[in-house]
Amino acid sequence: MNTLQARIAFGARARGVRTALLCGAALGSFAAMPGIAHAQDADTAQTASEERVIIVQARRQNETLQEVPVTVTAIGGETLTRYNVDQVADITSRVPTLNVQVGGSGSGGQLSLRGVGSSNISAAFDSAVALEYDGVVVSTMRLVQAGFFDVEQIDVLRGPQSLFFGKSATAGVLSLRSANPTPEWEIGMRASYEFEEKGYLLAGYISGPISDTLGVRVAAQFNDIDEFQKLQPGTPAVNQERGLTDLIIRTTLDWQPSDRFSANLKVQYTKNENDGAIGTAEINCGANGIADPVFLLGGALQIPAGYNCNTRDQRYFLPDAAPQLAPGVPTPSRAAGRNGVPFGETELWFGRLQFDLDLSDTLKLTSVTGLLNLDAVDFDCYAYAGVFPGGIPGGAGCSDPINKLEQYTQELRLTSDFDGPFNFMLGAFYEDRTFIFDTAQQGVNISFLGRDPVTGFTYDWDKIHTTKTEALSFFGSAMIALTDRLELSGGVRWTDEKKVQTIAVPYVHTFLQGPAFVRPGFFSGPINFKDDNVSPEVTLKYQATDDLNFFASYKTGFKSGGIDNSALPSNSLSQAALTGDFSALIFQSEKAEGGEVGFKSQWAGRSFTLNATAYYYVFKDLQVQNFNAQTIQFVTSNAGELTTKGVDLEARWRTPVDGLNLSANLSWLDTEYTADFLQPGGQGGPVNLRGRRGSQAPEWAGNLAVDWAIPLSNSLELFLSGNANYNDGYITDETSFNDYVQPSFWTIDTNVSIGHPDGKWKLSLIGTNITDKIFVITTGGRPFLSPTGDDFVMTQNRGRQIFAEVSFKF
Repeated sequence: MNTLQARIAFGARARGVRTALLCGAALGSFAAMPGIAHAQDADTAQTASEERVIIVQARRQNETLQEVPVTVTAIGGETLTRYNVDQVADITSRVPTLNVQVGGSGSGGQLSLRGVGSSNISAAFDSAVALEYDGVVVSTMRLVQAGFFDVEQIDVLRGPQSLFFGKSATAGVLSLRSANPTPEWEIGMRASYEFEEKGYLLAGYISGPISDTLGVRVAAQFNDIDEFQKLQPGTPAVNQERGLTDLIIRTTLDWQPSDRFSANLKVQYTKNENDGAIGTAEINCGANGIADPVFLLGGALQIPAGYNCNTRDQRYFLPDAAPQLAPGVPTPSRAAGRNGVPFGETELWFGRLQFDLDLSDTLKLTSVTGLLNLDAVDFDCYAYAGVFPGGIPGGAGCSDPINKLEQYTQELRLTSDFDGPFNFMLGAFYEDRTFIFDTAQQGVNISFLGRDPVTGFTYDWDKIHTTKTEALSFFGSAMIALTDRLELSGGVRWTDEKKVQTIAVPYVHTFLQGPAFVRPGFFSGPINFKDDNVSPEVTLKYQATDDLNFFASYKTGFKSGGIDNSALPSNSLSQAALTGDFSALIFQSEKAEGGEVGFKSQWAGRSFTLNATAYYYVFKDLQVQNFNAQTIQFVTSNAGELTTKGVDLEARWRTPVDGLNLSANLSWLDTEYTADFLQPGGQGGPVNLRGRRGSQAPEWAGNLAVDWAIPLSNSLELFLSGNANYNDGYITDETSFNDYVQPSFWTIDTNVSIGHPDGKWKLSLIGTNITDKIFVITTGGRPFLSPTGDDFVMTQNRGRQIFAEVSFKF
């Protein structure tokens, strides 16, 4: 804590607030509020006489899904286990318009919802779809990359959620709640083998009461995949199949010493290892239909690309580093001594301490303290191509980005529970975050002419971006029952966010030293960004009957800007160094404003649920980052204005057939750039995208799920399940009017299980994407293209997965 406190520089007002928040954290050292241990699973099969109750925390308190005036899709832990879902990307088949990209050396992933998201390239961006993990909004998508397990429920909140979630939730929130200790001792184990990627998974937990007041849950999962990626025959690489492993261990302590005080502590360790940072990326050979060579040193060196232009065979061409580039890495670096063979290593510690203290019968104080520590390094070659005669590796554009993150957050909430018509919530939030991005890169690949004669290094430069963020916000909301059936609620959040970045370039290859590059030892000094915002929200809810609710909301959102960490010593950074003006590296804050109307209803004895929402939002200064393949430079900009509108429908039916349940979602979405958006990353020069549809925004998307539990005897049950997901296609990039369009597609998931009705044992055969449908998530220019080249990178989904699984619980 002393190190963190030493970095705080908000002045007297901020210091006073910080003291109050840290006092809340000190109280939290005694205890923390337990999670929703008794929240019912959204997808558990029930008898016809039972009523399904789904608990969500869309407004930071326990409310039923049907009563809360927020558009939420809830996915229960039973469904996640049923389909072997342990990656965020796998839930897209249940949430229309949710798009997830996993991988990349920057942020590590991307979430988009209703056509709005943030770049997976730059870790300088906060995510427009906030990722909340056990009550803590985390700033890194590496948690998306690492996966999850032992989850109680996932809630996807659509639309701006700045009032209750604060940081960056301009497009929505993806909230994961892990399982908590059980009231009785319980042990669960699960083992599966996946036939397509040749991977196995082992998971288990032990949970129960240590005493009358203290419960514990220890859970762990290990996943080892041999063939996450198969390389194209003839790819010059040591690893012809790229694999990965994930280890996750979590301990939860739940303490309830009295009726007025309860506490919950979660500590999680995640370790991910893989054979390279590049995910499932194919190369499209463009209109000319040929594999364009790797164009280096102004055309003096052109390396044959090597890939076969087949983007549907799930065979990736990812060569190791060329011998001229592989040996010398600026030290210290874990890439040293690996001879140019790609790899990735991530270690992540996450801790959350939450407590509830009843100050009186009507007032409750909640404290949530979050700590996150990330240490990640990877090495890969981002030419996505290159093979010399004789099958010698020709990988160029290699880099070894080291990402280090320390994040501390503290939130305090005071909530009332009066018997009268008025209730309120007051809160404060503080974040202190330090992110270090240290990478040696080959942007010119000068060592094809010769390694550095002074150091022996083969990299062009090493640069270090250190970004410190300090955010402070206060929020307040009120709920007023105007009548027995009419409720007015709303509030406002004030946010003040400050970012300071320094850029150091300790090394530049001797052959590159000159006026076109920054000098070795360059240091930028502090580059400052600061912004504040007021985000109001108001909602009117009318309960027409016990089973029919109408609501209308006005909402706003805010996501702070910052300083780009993609500047290269040869381009934007060298220009800034000459003038001393670093303003070109600063991107502005993103804001959203609009509203939605909807209803939530249940019919036929609450056996049938129908919910609908219509929305309209305008996003100003949308933060966008693309890649210019000719200049080998990431381009960061703010889109002038993106307008989104649409309708979301959700239906669930507990049929008269015992154990048979149906559910469906359908979304219509229309997005358009409605103001000038001069995109500097377009081929051939800037392009104004005004009037063009937004990217990753299907006009129609939906799914239909069927779950049927068939009793065979008192101790035996057959379970059949299926989910069909439809997407009618979308634009995958945002650099021109001719970007690639992913055509419409279907994916189908299935499950056949037999076991004990109480889950004491179960055998399952699980199929994910059983038709092996491959679709494109995002696209971008392939680096090191010639001036006439047109190849581009297509990031795709994983293909079919078939699991055989056995599980026990006792």
